[in-house]
Amino acid sequence: MTSSDLLNSPGNPLLSELDSIMAQHVGVTFPMCALAVMHRGQGVVHKAWGACEGVAATPETLFDIASISKLFTTTVFLQLVSSGRVGLDDPLCGVLPEFATTGPRPIEGGQDPHTLLRQQVEPELAKQTVDPRQVTFRHVLTHTSGLPAWRDVFAVTGPVPNPPEAHRPLDSIARWAQALPVIYNYPFIDQPGQRVVYSDIGLMLLGQAVQVLCRQPLEQVIEAQVLRPLGLQHTMFNPVHSGRATLAQTAPTEMDARWRLRRVWGEVHDENACALGGVAGHAGLFATAMDVARFGQAWLAVPAQLGVDAELAAQAITEQACTEDVRRGLGFVIKSRLNASAGDLFSEDSFGHTGFTGTTLWVDPQRQGVVACLTNGVYLGRGTHAPHAFRRQLHDVLAKSLSHAPTAKKQI
Repeated sequence: MTSSDLLNSPGNPLLSELDSIMAQHVGVTFPMCALAVMHRGQGVVHKAWGACEGVAATPETLFDIASISKLFTTTVFLQLVSSGRVGLDDPLCGVLPEFATTGPRPIEGGQDPHTLLRQQVEPELAKQTVDPRQVTFRHVLTHTSGLPAWRDVFAVTGPVPNPPEAHRPLDSIARWAQALPVIYNYPFIDQPGQRVVYSDIGLMLLGQAVQVLCRQPLEQVIEAQVLRPLGLQHTMFNPVHSGRATLAQTAPTEMDARWRLRRVWGEVHDENACALGGVAGHAGLFATAMDVARFGQAWLAVPAQLGVDAELAAQAITEQACTEDVRRGLGFVIKSRLNASAGDLFSEDSFGHTGFTGTTLWVDPQRQGVVACLTNGVYLGRGTHAPHAFRRQLHDVLAKSLSHAPTAKKQI
């Protein structure tokens, strides 16, 4: 029995419940959605709903998975730790010496990603400085580095890239060369190790560290060390520009009226990742829902398959830092105890990540369940983009089902 057979079997109440949930949200919370659910290593749901720009969503639609990309960067870095190439508590500047060349830096208030306005620094931090040599890879992975959450890197990388269908070369090397000196010298927003502040900048630097350690572009490292070993043939950077997919095979996202002045379609939604050539440690990957679920399943069942030491893998998916119920493993989000995007019923040790475009990966070790839900909710505009209630509703329904779901007989 395949997952499709199981889902569509007569009298299956889960199908009706999922269709009912999607009917409430398609066109309201998002235009398109693809859902893949695995239970005890087998696919039990693999379906899509909705349409956009005249194209219907299918289980094979490629979605911009946004910050779920961070988990792929995390995985290749943890492989390097497992092989002894680098240590969790090594300083970031040991691999990226340029990060520390300017010495102690001031603490400022960061920048709002939506308005671009600079934010006020907390008064008790205003006169402090940070020695960048204190920042370790553990700080970066737990988002306790003190680095800013976001900065407008795209403003310093050169002209707006061509649309992806133009198939013109993206000079990512030159763009990164423009950006890195700026990224290396951003002011901090807190002392390292003090609190969890989710940081795109930190993961951008982690991706750069992977490139330096492997002496290969990040895209090639992820392809060789994660995608190919797991058979994730439908996960990729720059799907349209590379010629591996058409626009119609990808889910469009936001109308970018601020920078690109076009509908974002077939290219990464995140401005900074797009400005750097579509590949960065924090964003850029496109994938199908089932590929994301299989990635989650690998972390649930066989971390050794990923080349990550078992003890290190256990650290990655359990709480290593927490600030006001924001719980972090190494790269992974650990389910909040209150008002979690994974709902109320997933176990407290569930782990995963969300993406700003409207994507979610949650893994529940107690239920042996993996849920990958990909949407393009940001298509409707980031100002009205509010997927939280949908995510909670969906995961609560699936948690009940996974508690007593039968196991499919055939891996899909």
